[in-house]
Amino acid sequence: MRRTARMLTGTALAVGAVGMVVVPAYGAEGGGLELGPASVVPGGEVGVHTDVCKNGAAAGDASAVGAGAFTMAPGSDDRRATGKFRVPPSAQPGTYEIVADCAEGGRRVTGDLVVSLTSTPGQVHPRGSVKTGVGGAFGRDPVQTAAGVTALAVAAAGGTWLLHRRARGDGI
Repeated sequence: MRRTARMLTGTALAVGAVGMVVVPAYGAEGGGLELGPASVVPGGEVGVHTDVCKNGAAAGDASAVGAGAFTMAPGSDDRRATGKFRVPPSAQPGTYEIVADCAEGGRRVTGDLVVSLTSTPGQVHPRGSVKTGVGGAFGRDPVQTAAGVTALAVAAAGGTWLLHRRARGDGI
């Protein structure tokens, strides 16, 4: 029992030590890719900015959403890399990772872009009728509607007459 407890404790400490070594290496540098707007409809234009690239130049990649490569050049303050791309009209709703590689230093920064079907945030409620191909109670052709109602009336009357005969004992 003690041996099992020692092995489990040792394993937990080893996993914790590995986690402590890996996590700060990823999160220590900070910065990222700013997308404006962060949520866009297909066919919309997205502005991309980052302060991470030292000289303000970067190569952007929006191929995850289908837009392909785009160029980021120094902005007005010569330190901020700025660029833009257009989301293709065929883009599907979802969250896509946009990437930029700095020209100097080889740093890579990422940002998330949300593609939605509506430009207004929140829940969208459906409106209108559903096209099922069956039609409604009062279709476009009144002759067919009258024929259907007549057929149902004859079937109901015939069924009632047969049940009445059977209840009297006359047979079918």
